[in-house]
Amino acid sequence: MSLALAHAATAPAQSTQVFILPAGTTALPASAVGDLSPAAQQYVSAALADEQKLIHLNHYSHHHYFVVLADKPTAAQVAEQLRRTGHTLHGQLKAEKITEVFIENHSATPNAALLLAEGLALTAYQFEGYKTDEKSRKAPSLQEVYLVGKAATAAEIHELNGLLLGVILARDLVNAPLNKLNAVQFAERMAEAGDQAGYTTDILDLAKIEALRMGGLLAVNLGSPEPPTFSILEYKPEGAKNDQPYVLVGKGVVFDTGGLSLKPTPNSMDMMKCDMAGGAAVAGTLFALAKNKVPLHVIGLVPATDNRPGGLAFVPGDVLTMHSGLTVEVRNTDAEGRLLLADALSFAKRYNPVLVIDLATLTGAAVRALGTEASAAMGTAGPAILQQLTEAGYAVHERLVEFPLWDEYAEHIKSDIADLNNLGKGEAGHISAGKFLERFAEGYPWIHLDIAGPAYLTAAESYRGKGGTGMGVRLLYEFLTKHLA
Repeated sequence: MSLALAHAATAPAQSTQVFILPAGTTALPASAVGDLSPAAQQYVSAALADEQKLIHLNHYSHHHYFVVLADKPTAAQVAEQLRRTGHTLHGQLKAEKITEVFIENHSATPNAALLLAEGLALTAYQFEGYKTDEKSRKAPSLQEVYLVGKAATAAEIHELNGLLLGVILARDLVNAPLNKLNAVQFAERMAEAGDQAGYTTDILDLAKIEALRMGGLLAVNLGSPEPPTFSILEYKPEGAKNDQPYVLVGKGVVFDTGGLSLKPTPNSMDMMKCDMAGGAAVAGTLFALAKNKVPLHVIGLVPATDNRPGGLAFVPGDVLTMHSGLTVEVRNTDAEGRLLLADALSFAKRYNPVLVIDLATLTGAAVRALGTEASAAMGTAGPAILQQLTEAGYAVHERLVEFPLWDEYAEHIKSDIADLNNLGKGEAGHISAGKFLERFAEGYPWIHLDIAGPAYLTAAESYRGKGGTGMGVRLLYEFLTKHLA
């Protein structure tokens, strides 16, 4: 469910309006007076002098809101405060049952209205779910947000709409339970989204995966009654700027029981429908790029299966032969995501990519290190690329913290009987997982993002909401479109 954003030349009389004012404003500027009565002007000026940051005037037939920009040291912090103000504002608009709102920007920050609208729209997201009660399925009051005059151009609004649709796609996929989204259904949903947006999808079935000898994906799938898929999403517009493609790889474990290394429950297995959030982020990013006709050639790879302990499930001690030809000793069947990713990363070589980025809800160690506030980043792409990706993360507040891949960490994944094992030590588990993936990402620049913390929230947090957050879509879109040298 999405909120429509549009452009308006002016705000109609007696409409609900939001005025964005510069940081430090202590008196109502003449540009924002409009048709306010002297008493209303005095009320707003008094509130501004009292340093209130969100002021509400209720005219009964309509409303006026005044948002004062935060006085922050960086543009990224100002931007994030605007998104969070959008979340707070949405709560007030919802309480008043307002259906449409007009935003005017009276500050010197050119994109202030877009950022406020972004926070409103991300907060307005609701997973439609499967409730049958009509009251529970009632559409939210706020339906349309108009950005007035010079607050934003029609092209900027169109781009933001396309990006938000990509985030919504990712959130919807993550929030769907296994019995509504198995590996085959996941692949089909990504293909349907591609048909809508303009990217192509090639879904490899079990026979093709076997022919490619993807030993990691096949092993994880052994305990499942349902087949795996390997989806290749490709967006290649005419006039693409890059000769070599960017390749995005997303973990697609549609549910993770841990396999025979069974997870405890609650608070561990219960939320494991989210273990395909990396794959969902890849789909959401491709959707946004295609929807907005961004002139870049980008390929997405999403290996997908569930991980169950049934049937002929793989067991600790098994030795797998991967797509790359390397052998892996299985020490723990709950370290399965890296097995899928390893096959996809070696498969990515065939595209001669300029850069490969993988995203995965990979380790609890990343959550313990960073909580839900950031994702762990590591790789071989070099400091310049990692810096640009980090800057993109700050710009959209999907922040990254870089961790090392020093040679010593290779000791954590040594095996006595195979080329490497799939489980590191008790310490630095997110790094040893990255070190494992590094062995399969040779021959091209590569970055690994462990998004286990921010990809899925068990309690609502500002505009990120509760459940799937769509983590990675805004980050990758920002990076690919604005931060690459």
